[in-house]
Amino acid sequence: CVNTKRNKSCIVELRDFTRKRFIPMTQFTTELLNFLAQKQDIDEFFRSSLETAMNDLLQVELSAFLGYEPYDKAGYNTGNSRNGAYTRRFETKYGVVNLLIPRDRNGEFSPALIPSYGRRDNHLEEMVIKLYQTGVTTREISDIIERMYGHHYSPATVSNISKATQENVANFHQRSLEA
Repeated sequence: CVNTKRNKSCIVELRDFTRKRFIPMTQFTTELLNFLAQKQDIDEFFRSSLETAMNDLLQVELSAFLGYEPYDKAGYNTGNSRNGAYTRRFETKYGVVNLLIPRDRNGEFSPALIPSYGRRDNHLEEMVIKLYQTGVTTREISDIIERMYGHHYSPATVSNISKATQENVANFHQRSLEA
C-alpha cells in the first residue's frame, strides 16, 4: 500500500518494472488479491464475479436491443419497454450462477449471451463427448462428472448429449490409424 500526501487512504498499485511506471489495479484484481489473502475458495470468487458480469451483460444487451438506457426519456412512447425479469439457474464450470433474464413488453427480446431455455454451459457437454469418443460408458461418464463437478448427469442425459454428435463419434472410430 502507498500513502499519498493528499489522500491518507491506502492505494493499491502494481509496479510494472519493465516500463518503470505504476499501473493502477482494477476493482476485480483488488478483490481477487483480497480473496487470495483471506485464503477463500477461488472458485467461489470466480463464480460470483461471473454471475455479476453475466447479469450486467444481460442488462446491457436489453438496452442495446431497445435503443435506450433504463429511465432514459428516449424510451418514452417507443412502443416497447422493459418488463421486469425472470430468474434462471445456469450451470458453469465454476458452479451455479443465478441470472436475472430481462424481458421487454412485446416479448421480442432473446438474449444472445445464453441460449434460449439453456441451463448449462457447454464445457460439461464437451467433456461428455470427448469421454464418449474414447470409449467410456455412459454410466462411467455420469460418475466421473459427479465426482469432478458435484453435478449429476443421468446415463440417459449422457446418452442424449452423445447422440447429438453421433456422426462425429462414428467418424472418429472409423478413421484410419495410418501415421
